[in-house]
Amino acid sequence: MHQINLDMKACMDACHECYVTCLHMAMNHCLEMGGKHAAPEHMKIMADCAQICAVAIDFMARKSEHHRHICRECAEICLACASSCEGLDGMEDCVAACRKCAEACDKMAA
Repeated sequence: MHQINLDMKACMDACHECYVTCLHMAMNHCLEMGGKHAAPEHMKIMADCAQICAVAIDFMARKSEHHRHICRECAEICLACASSCEGLDGMEDCVAACRKCAEACDKMAA
């Protein structure tokens, strides 16, 4: 049987949602808002978050033996992104997606 288990599927879904949310918010909402939303450190963590989510999905889809430590890194970066987004207007969806992804990735990393 070569199906992906339910925990891994849930994690991949959470990573995908986080990837799309961070990329969309960074390239649209944050750039349009300017100011703190477009600060280099904030834009970089959002790009890092989107990219590590894409990498985590890839590693899980391939059932790489290294997916656990990629998921651990993903959880850490997602939490950093959530912290960066907190307190900025209109970023609630991003914070929620990052926290959900971090939780799912922590489970996969265990």
